[in-house]
Amino acid sequence: MIWELSLALIAVAFVALVIFLIKTLVAAEKSLDKTTQTLQDVQKTIDELSYEVKQVVRQVNDITGDVQHKMKQIDPVLESVKNVGEVLSEVTLATKQVSTSVIEKFKKPSKRTESNHAPVPVVAAQIPNNPTTPNEVPSLPKSDPAKKQPDWIKVVDVAAVIWQKYRA
Repeated sequence: MIWELSLALIAVAFVALVIFLIKTLVAAEKSLDKTTQTLQDVQKTIDELSYEVKQVVRQVNDITGDVQHKMKQIDPVLESVKNVGEVLSEVTLATKQVSTSVIEKFKKPSKRTESNHAPVPVVAAQIPNNPTTPNEVPSLPKSDPAKKQPDWIKVVDVAAVIWQKYRA
């Protein structure tokens, strides 16, 4: 009888174990099904996003190429601005030198006698129009008194002349 009772108890324990294992396996199966569904949704979303990302990358590449092309077109303008700056610097230096020499002429005592009160003529310093060395700068263009030009136009004219001589 103990044998029968032990066998019955073992059978009941085995059945209970199988029921718990079945429940666990069913729960695991449901969990795996949900995971599979989630992974499929993620894969679908990744596929959609990858297409959109490829489109964005293509557009960025097109924009980058366009910007590079425009920058190459602007490079000569920037180079010209740089050259104009250098020209203006040279013109400023030449103007300083001329003004310094004129001031030095005024500072020197005049060699007049007491009886001669006539004013001493001031000779304006001229810069040669055809420079032979790179340090010489052409003079400002002469303008008609009736035809008054703004100062910046004169500077641009000088810069253009210098640029033409520089390029020649």
